[in-house]
Amino acid sequence: MATAQLSRSIRLHKETVFPSQITNEHESLIMVKKLFATSISCITYLRGLFPESSYGERHLDDLSLKILREDKKCPGSLHIIKWIQGCFDALEKKYLHMAVLTLYTNPKEPEKVTEIYQFKFKYTKEGAAMDFDSSSTSFESGTNSEDIKKTSVLLIRKLYILMQNLGPLPNDVILTMKLHYYNEVTPNDYQPPGFKEGVNSHVLLFEGEPVNLQVGLVSTGFHSMKVKVTTEATRVSDLENNLYQENSTTEIAHQGLDYDDDEEECDNHVRQSLLIYCCFSST
Repeated sequence: MATAQLSRSIRLHKETVFPSQITNEHESLIMVKKLFATSISCITYLRGLFPESSYGERHLDDLSLKILREDKKCPGSLHIIKWIQGCFDALEKKYLHMAVLTLYTNPKEPEKVTEIYQFKFKYTKEGAAMDFDSSSTSFESGTNSEDIKKTSVLLIRKLYILMQNLGPLPNDVILTMKLHYYNEVTPNDYQPPGFKEGVNSHVLLFEGEPVNLQVGLVSTGFHSMKVKVTTEATRVSDLENNLYQENSTTEIAHQGLDYDDDEEECDNHVRQSLLIYCCFSST
């Protein structure tokens, strides 16, 4: 098991975060990749997992975003970037169904988690979409490029609000990522760069009482991406009211890994991969 010591922080340049137009599958893929990478960067930065030197700065409307970049002084951030690149490979091949970023504290009990971030992907005949999970209302954009951008910006804003309002993590946590595939199209021996075959189990336990924070959905007409955050109830004491004031469609629910009814029927078509562990201290 490989381990790396982590720390905290983030930053970004004045460059366009998302494509200005999304008129074909290639542009849609770029959009979904950037939205996924921006979301992971937002989570790791605002949860204090890496040092400031591990991030660059970008601007999205009036938002100053912190985006992960290669930082040789922080091996942990390099691992995360490799995970993201591995997800890109699976997205390009239309194999990736769900990426699950999991935080836990005991290396002997990886199934006993303290926080989970789920990114679920769907592909249409036209292309792919990124689904930020919202069981009450889905922010599903149309094919208009401006609408897609507005929806994406809204989701990033909601994710920032969520991360800023969550209570702190334990001082020492371990970070892993598991990938679930669409098995009907994924070769049995396929693993993205940096990943290896993992244990196929959906059973995860929380030390405390878990709550699910449904964030929303972005669809480009080619791809869709959905995100859900599961954390301990003690970290969200002030969160629910803040999020409902910002947008009434955010829902807190009690459940496990995110599978829609139609997906439960084809659950046997989804496999997992597990990247090497990356240990860090949140202090």
